[in-house]
Order: sequence, then structure tokens, then C-alpha cells
Amino acid sequence: MLIITTILIYFAALYMFSRLTNKSSDNDTFFRGNRRSPWYMVAFGMVGASISGVTFVSVPGMVTKIDMTYLQTCLGFILGYFAVAFILLPVYYRHNLTTIYSYLGSRLGNSSYKTGAWFFILSKMTGAAVRFYVVCIILQRFVFDTVGLPFGITVVGMVALIWFYTRRGGIKTLVWTDTFQTTCLFTALLLIIYNVASELGLSFGEAVGAVADSPMSRVFVFDDARSTQYFWKQFLSGIFIVIVMTGLDQDMMQKNLTCKTLREAQKDMCTYGVAFVPANLLFMALGVLLVMLAQVKGIAIPQQSDELLPMFAASGELGQVVVVLFTIGIVAASFSSADSALTSLTTSCCVDICQRPSDERLRRRIHLGLSVLFVVFILLFRTINSTSVIDAIYIMCSYTYGPLLGLFAFALLTHRKPSERLVPYIALLSPCICYGIDHLAQSLWGYRFGYELLMLNGMLTFLGLLLASRRV
Repeated sequence: MLIITTILIYFAALYMFSRLTNKSSDNDTFFRGNRRSPWYMVAFGMVGASISGVTFVSVPGMVTKIDMTYLQTCLGFILGYFAVAFILLPVYYRHNLTTIYSYLGSRLGNSSYKTGAWFFILSKMTGAAVRFYVVCIILQRFVFDTVGLPFGITVVGMVALIWFYTRRGGIKTLVWTDTFQTTCLFTALLLIIYNVASELGLSFGEAVGAVADSPMSRVFVFDDARSTQYFWKQFLSGIFIVIVMTGLDQDMMQKNLTCKTLREAQKDMCTYGVAFVPANLLFMALGVLLVMLAQVKGIAIPQQSDELLPMFAASGELGQVVVVLFTIGIVAASFSSADSALTSLTTSCCVDICQRPSDERLRRRIHLGLSVLFVVFILLFRTINSTSVIDAIYIMCSYTYGPLLGLFAFALLTHRKPSERLVPYIALLSPCICYGIDHLAQSLWGYRFGYELLMLNGMLTFLGLLLASRRV
């Protein structure tokens, strides 16, 4: 009951923020926040919104497999956010966009516009549902099973809570609730680190020294170009991951487009871009301390790295306070990413697909319908109950961002217009070719593509559009 009470109190706080910050429920408020959001609140809230519940659970456990080499990717993120701030944001603000895919329509034509929007909707709905499913499974296993709550009720209840506090204010609500959720997320993280260090008998300085001296604190890999952890692969991939999965993603960009001016949006983007390195460093430091604690207590490290933090936090091994903190942290992370996904999907469906941006009744129906579809997807993943299928869905989502990179690069870097008829086929064919190249490289040379597959995918889309275009 303690956990359920914690979640209900947490939701009550979110709903209070929703009521206090939104006196209007019109579409301009829902889609663009009336373009009045303070940039510093957007920046702070975006740090938490970019950290999903899966990230909250997974990143600490990464140190058992790849040490702290993920920070190489995070360093690339910084340059990626600067590129988005000074290359893409000026375009979006100059065209006064509600959704970023409408730029493709004005530049390349309606077929490119619809293709980009549909690729986003497919990727976001599937990816967000999988991430929320993984979080629901973790909460079910470590929390709700103990009180006998069925998985279906867990999913319906959590999605209903998200729908309830986002249905009126949309993106304007999220700017405020994300700030609250980011505060809860990092407060919980810091207090969990404090409790783990105390359990080890370490002061703050001693804990920092212990993490720095651990062999798992290795960050850079320069000696093996074939490794997926090789620095330049990770660093360059980090740049393009941000450009594609933030700069070309309506979900990530919608809050940034609520800032009053381009200048403020750029300050927001650069600020939270830099914040990702220390944020992920905290998660990984927690992972190192948890491994040390497991060794002291003689507890076996779980085979699945995702289970490292839940094994200690949700099991009560560190006391009920940490159970509550873990619940708050994972709910804050999962709610802040899922509510953002549902809001951006509603925006894209209304503006891009239905092209009725002023129809409030349609917006309310689509928002409710997408929430129901979100539940259906999650329960479907539960029915499949296969890790290999879930992994395949994650891989599919990563492939679908490549065509967006190719479409936007073509629109920004050329003065040509592709054949309207061929654009959807090029966007579908490029990921298929990438899939074949990846398997061929593994079988012939033992080379495994990492995040750099995204760049290859975008390049193939770009080349396809170039071959099927004419100068305008």
C-alpha cells in the first residue's frame, strides 16, 4: 500500500500543477503553449523528459557490461544539441511551425510531408509503448505483484493518469509538470546514491574516490576500431542521435518551440544538452556503487544488467525509504516521457495527418484514442512476452529515424525537389538496404554496426531522393 499511496500522491501533485497552470484548453495552448514558456523551465524539464523510465533502470547497470563508455556518446550529444540549436531551430522559428514536418511540405511537397509525419507516428507510438511496457513490467514485478494488482489494471491505471492530467493543457501543462518531475527524478537519484554510499560506510569524498578508482570507471576506448565502444563511433553517433532523435522528432522539439523567441529556445537547447553528461555520470556512479555493495554483501550480479538497480531498490534491501525513492524516480522518468509522446502524437495527427489544427473536438478525440491505443500496444507486448520480439521492435524504431534524417538533410542542403510518387518507396527501401548491409558486414568481416547505422540509413535516403529529384 505504501507504493500505491506514493504513486497516488505523486499523481495528485501532477494534477494540481495541471489545474494551476492552465486556464484554457484551446488548441494553441495544447500544441504550442501559446509560445510563452520560460526557457530555463523548458531546459530543466527537458533533462528529465529525455530520461525515460528504461534509462533510469538501465544506465546504472550498463557499467557491468561496458563500464562508463556510454559517456563517449553523451559527449557527442553536446555537439548535436548545438547543431540543433543553430541549424534546425532557426528554420523552425522562421517558418513559425507547429509541427516540424510541415517544413517538409513547404520545401519538398505533400508526399514528403506525409511520409515524415507517418514515420514519426510509427516510431514514436511503438517506441514509447515499448519503453512504457518495460517500466510497467519492472513495477509489476517488484511492486504491484506484492499487492496482487493485475498487470492490465496497472497499465490502464497509469495511462489513464497520464491522459487525465494532459487532456486539457497539453504541451503547456508538460512544461510545468516536467520541471516538477525532473526535480523528483534527480532528488530520488541523489538520495538513493546517498543511501548506497551510507550502506557501504563511505562519505561523499570517499564515494567519489571509490567510483574513480573502480575499473568500471573506464570512459574512453581508442584501441579497438572494431568495437562498438570505439570512441569515434560513439562520439559521432552521439551527434547524429541528437540531430535525428531530438532535432527531427516532434516529441522532443515541441516543448522547445513553446519558448517566446528563437534566442530563448537556443539557450534552452544548449543548456540541457550540456547537462546530459553530469546526469548520466550520476546514474553510472550509482551503478558502480551498487556493484561494490553487491560484492560486500555477497550478492550475485544479475545476468540482465537492467535488474541491478531494481534488485536493490525495489526489493527493500536498502530499506523502505529507498523503495519509495525508486518508485518516485521510475514513475517520474516514465511519466515525463510517455506524457510527452502522447501529446506530440496528438499534435502530429491533428496538424499533419488530419490537417485540422483548430478543431478542438477532434483533438480531444484523438488524444483519448491514442491513449487507448497506447494501452492496447502495451498489453499486446505482454501477450507476445518475448524478449527477442521486443528487441526487434526497438531495432525497427532505430531504423525508422534514418529516413527522417535523409528527408530533412535533402530539404536543407539541396535546391532540388524529389518525385512525389517515389518518396514513400525510397523512405521504406533505405532501412531495408541498411538491414541487409548490417547482416552482410557481420557475416563477411565480423563487423557489427552500432549507432553509426543511423548515419548510413540517412545517407541512403538522401542519395535515393537525389537520384529521383529535379532542380527547382
